[in-house]
Amino acid sequence: MDLELRHLKTIRAIADAGSLTKAATALGLAQPALSAQLKRIERALGGELFERGRFGVRPTPLGEFVLARARIVLPAVSELQEEAERFTRGWQDRRGFRLGGTHGPLLGGLVDRLAAAHPEQSVSTYTSWSEREIAAQVADGRLDFALVGTCGAAAPPERERLVWREVARDPVFVMLATGHRLAGEPEIDLADLADEAWTDVPGDGCFGDCFTAACARAGFTPSSVYETDTASCVHLVQVGRAVGLCRATFPPTGGIVTRPLAGTPLYWRHLLGWHPETYAHDTAAGVFAHARTAHAEAAARSESYSAWLASPGADVDDRSGGGGHNAGTGG
Repeated sequence: MDLELRHLKTIRAIADAGSLTKAATALGLAQPALSAQLKRIERALGGELFERGRFGVRPTPLGEFVLARARIVLPAVSELQEEAERFTRGWQDRRGFRLGGTHGPLLGGLVDRLAAAHPEQSVSTYTSWSEREIAAQVADGRLDFALVGTCGAAAPPERERLVWREVARDPVFVMLATGHRLAGEPEIDLADLADEAWTDVPGDGCFGDCFTAACARAGFTPSSVYETDTASCVHLVQVGRAVGLCRATFPPTGGIVTRPLAGTPLYWRHLLGWHPETYAHDTAAGVFAHARTAHAEAAARSESYSAWLASPGADVDDRSGGGGHNAGTGG
């Protein structure tokens, strides 16, 4: 038998009580059970710990030796437990928010709102083009929250291990240079862009398939698609080298206009995910509320999206279509 802390507590209780009967009462045990436990402890330590007599028990030399160590070990362990509990409470108060997300203003808006609401806590971010990578880091405990998205009704990554809630659902818009022949149109038919080159950010979702399918329904195949970073996508659109897909919340940018696609052939779901068995679960409701407000603020900054929302029947839930990995650039 290995010696445990409960055994040391039993030895101390017997010494403090001075008798097995009183110690059994203090420990809530029957005396025969305490006697049997003491014998097992003595066998493990190699000798008797107490001498039994008419007036109770008293420690043997071995008992005195063990008691001296127990009176050091037990308070130390108790203090360690109390300090660990204080540390845990303090760490949870200080640990802040570790956010992972794809590139776009929605992540920036959430950071801003959390930093303003919790100035005493840190807010850190990790960005990637890969929703799967971000979700895996949340599932493994390296991040607290994932702010990502899925195309259409596609399932989010790590759905077996994470809780996901939909922050918002947006149509996918098209980005055009301000001098583009269709820049003045309030809405653009995808077929009218059949001869254009396209630009988009890379990703590990189904954007390519969904976009190709939408183009096929419109009667064409894209001539070329430039996959590159957000800044390069913006530049290619600004100089007229390509048109691009973007989320409806894409922020106002010089040299570019964003316009809805007729019939909403593509749409994007913003999702917030967290692990249900971590500290993040306790703060998820507040983070989710901030994410929804950040989305509403981003939508309000986009004139084209505000106009679309005000148009008759502007409900993305009722529109057909698939979606996109990162729905182009922006977020």
